[in-house]
Amino acid sequence: MSMESKAMLRYARITPRKARRVIDLIRGKKAGDAMIALRFMPYRGAQFVEKLLRSAMANAEQKEVDVPEDMRVVTAYVDEGPVMKRLFPRAMGRANIIKKKSCHITIVLAEEE
Repeated sequence: MSMESKAMLRYARITPRKARRVIDLIRGKKAGDAMIALRFMPYRGAQFVEKLLRSAMANAEQKEVDVPEDMRVVTAYVDEGPVMKRLFPRAMGRANIIKKKSCHITIVLAEEE
């Protein structure tokens, strides 16, 4: 039985699509390698995911895993969160709706067999 460590970020103020672009790049990598990759990514979503990965590694330390950096990102996914709707005034008394999307990001690390 391998040790698992999980971390969730709920209500992240970033669109699910932009978060998935980052999550897809680290899925299956070792935690240490993923951390380095995230540090140099140009995307804003990388900051959210890096902080979450740190949290998952800290959770692993609490479960007394020897080297959290050697754990693998076995599951990583992004779910849609609630959408804040805002009105934006337009010409002739009309209004457009601006949808401020949010998401829930989940990362699960597991030890190598």
